[in-house]
Amino acid sequence: MQTNFTAEQLRDPDIASSNQVLRTCVHCGFCTATCPTFLLLGDELDSPRGRIYLIKDMLETGRPATQDVVQHVDRCLSCLSCMTTCPSGVNYMHLVDHARTYIEQTYRRPFAERMLRGLLGWLLPRPDLFRVALIGARVAAPLAGLIPGQSMLAKRLRAILSLAPTRIPSPSATETPGVHPAIGERRGRVALLTGCAQKVIAPQINEATIRLLTRMGMDVVVSQGAGCCGALNHHIGQHDAAMSFARTNIEAWSREGETLDGIIINASGCGTTVKDYGFMFREAEPTLRAQAERVAGLAMDITEFLTRFGYAPTRSPSGLTVAYHSACSLQHGQRVTAEPKTLLIRAGFRVREPAESHICCGSAGTYNLLQPEIAGRLRDRKLGNLRKTKPDLIAAGNIGCITQLSGHGVPVVHTVELLDWASGGPLPGGLGDLLPG
Repeated sequence: MQTNFTAEQLRDPDIASSNQVLRTCVHCGFCTATCPTFLLLGDELDSPRGRIYLIKDMLETGRPATQDVVQHVDRCLSCLSCMTTCPSGVNYMHLVDHARTYIEQTYRRPFAERMLRGLLGWLLPRPDLFRVALIGARVAAPLAGLIPGQSMLAKRLRAILSLAPTRIPSPSATETPGVHPAIGERRGRVALLTGCAQKVIAPQINEATIRLLTRMGMDVVVSQGAGCCGALNHHIGQHDAAMSFARTNIEAWSREGETLDGIIINASGCGTTVKDYGFMFREAEPTLRAQAERVAGLAMDITEFLTRFGYAPTRSPSGLTVAYHSACSLQHGQRVTAEPKTLLIRAGFRVREPAESHICCGSAGTYNLLQPEIAGRLRDRKLGNLRKTKPDLIAAGNIGCITQLSGHGVPVVHTVELLDWASGGPLPGGLGDLLPG
């Protein structure tokens, strides 16, 4: 694609990066075939190719974002299915992230929307505040049907309340910084990203991860100061907040020195962002840039690590059928596709992958809160395809997907919970009728 940025514009590193992305695009349109919003809405402007044209025009002219551009960019899930499909290697992720930052800098949203997005960006990455907010949402949830009107705000408020969990777990001991020592012969030392929203909603995921890693001979470090990866803010254009969270993590893990064999991540949306820290800090001062690159290089999804270090189960689930839901951030963002399925098969499960496994479930960070109608249609489509595999349960590797798909008849658990159980861990919650204790 031909671009027409001025020399002065190209001195901005973000514009220079987006220019390279735009010039890689050859207009082929392959991306439209796998874009969830184009699949549902049929509008070229709600496809990656259409959004690329809008973003190109916005950035080249340097004018503030318009309501039309904002609408179509906001509808993008950042599922990155287009990047898997693209034969030219267009890094759509970096382009749309830049566009979202530009939109937040140049476009003034309606007051209610500004407040909601600001509140989500403030609460979700801060576990203590998020836990309090969930308690309030749980109390208010029965009143969701009383919220009047069909405005976007009303729909968003109903969506937020409908996703509030009926039970909010107590804080887990895994949140406390420290070292969980290896059991038996020590084979290595890893840091675990305990995250933000996940450890409030489902602390059992981190608990299962630590049990599994320590049984495999790993010292597991929960580093002082490490927290939200920055993804939630990054994907709604809150650039400064995202960079602040990311920098805090980089500094926390860098204080561990050269002792880490990996940084383990069990929420794939976080993994995609942490693996991109090198790019995010490409313009930072040399020491921070080098630290960011090292952290990005150490980051691994838990299934990548288990595959590399020889996960071995010790008991069998007697052939239960697991429908594996591949989170977009794992399959498209990180290109981790075979490892989770291979590990589940090794653990004795019959693994089924649904039709349209490349299509997003509609969670996508805060997407199901900000675009509830589209998210709901994608959720129903995904659940329909999952049910056709006739599963006993569903496994996924991202807390957003698990939350989006739960509560609709088939148990949904994190892949690592099943792998932990199969190697000696406790029974995952809600599976007492399926698995032996």
